[in-house]
Amino acid sequence: MQISYNKLWKLLIDKNINRGQLREKAQISTNAVAKLGKNEPVSMETLSKICKALGCEIGDIVEFLPDTIDK
Repeated sequence: MQISYNKLWKLLIDKNINRGQLREKAQISTNAVAKLGKNEPVSMETLSKICKALGCEIGDIVEFLPDTIDK
């Protein structure tokens, strides 16, 4: 399974918040924001902080995509 944070970036656009503001508001590290930007796994604690800061549920910011099988 692959992780996608595209929903998070769309939500930030809707709320007119940039990545730096998200980092400050959610009190997460720049490393965590970088991982999010690369669709890399982050801790549940980080995702929880983001949800609390944005007033949303985890399904509003992350989705799991099935792995593609090359034939």
